[in-house]
Amino acid sequence: MELYLDSADIQEIKEVFKLGFLDGLTTTPTFMHRHGITDIDGAIIELSKIVPVLMIEALGETAEEIVAEARRQLDLGLDKKNTVFKIPISMEGVKACKMLRDDDFLVNIHLVYTLQQAYMAMAAGATYVCPLVGRLQDQGQDALSLIEQCVDAVNYYGYKTKIMFSSVRSIEHVRNAINIGVHNITVPWKVMKQLTENHFTELGTREFFEHTRLMTMKVGELINDVNPVVTTDETIHDCLVKMTVGGFGAATIVDEKQKPIGVFTDGDLRRMIEKEGSGSIDRKISDLPLKTPVMIEANELLIKASEIFKENQVDTLIVTVAGKAAGMLDIQDLMKLSG
Repeated sequence: MELYLDSADIQEIKEVFKLGFLDGLTTTPTFMHRHGITDIDGAIIELSKIVPVLMIEALGETAEEIVAEARRQLDLGLDKKNTVFKIPISMEGVKACKMLRDDDFLVNIHLVYTLQQAYMAMAAGATYVCPLVGRLQDQGQDALSLIEQCVDAVNYYGYKTKIMFSSVRSIEHVRNAINIGVHNITVPWKVMKQLTENHFTELGTREFFEHTRLMTMKVGELINDVNPVVTTDETIHDCLVKMTVGGFGAATIVDEKQKPIGVFTDGDLRRMIEKEGSGSIDRKISDLPLKTPVMIEANELLIKASEIFKENQVDTLIVTVAGKAAGMLDIQDLMKLSG
């Protein structure tokens, strides 16, 4: 099934066609007017240089006027093999279609609302027949049934016409088009960019990224450059200042050789004040009962850190380099990896 973009937004068109696999672009004078385009011929020439196949309007009151307009546009410098001229369905329109097809022009008969209209376009040799699904459904019509009947007619009678599913309003329309077996669909970007989205896909992808990082990133890559460190001869007040400046909820306590010998957290502070009062912040760190901290070397992989968190049921690991304090890793740092 050919995939076309339905747009007249030049910048949008340039960006979308960087995808590299769209078959072409459909546009209309109404779209161009909506986007402030006043030089239609200039826009057509610009678009023809961007997209593989361009579908543009050829208007006229009579078949002869329609044919003349198509030839005029072609003479702007368009490639006959890559330009499709869109003609609204009418008796003069199908007459013009036959005249243009006899001269190897590509033609899209559009604004089709009935099977009879589609049949006349097919009989005239239209390259594309384009029912407007969204508009038909707005009128309470069974648009999908019409599309299916058009596809069946092409397959049964052997017409060379391609059925184009247009006036797409939702991703459900795209699924409908695929199920029915149309030959072409033209989709606005706001719908097209939803086609790859799915909540479970997003969850799975996020999980893949998280696990990849755990198995490839080292602990040292995740720690903050700011590392609150206090010695045993400093006070708890000194410790709190360093924690506040660094934006940490904990500080590493080290000995004279910078070897970690403990951790002081904001939780420890709350418990101490509840028990001893606010004056306790003037105590020295050496007065505290210190527990040997849970540590990990900076060159270990994050997967190892994850295992240590689970095994020891702690929220913070002291990160070391050659046994000396280099930073802290919080369990929240790992959780952030999953987005």
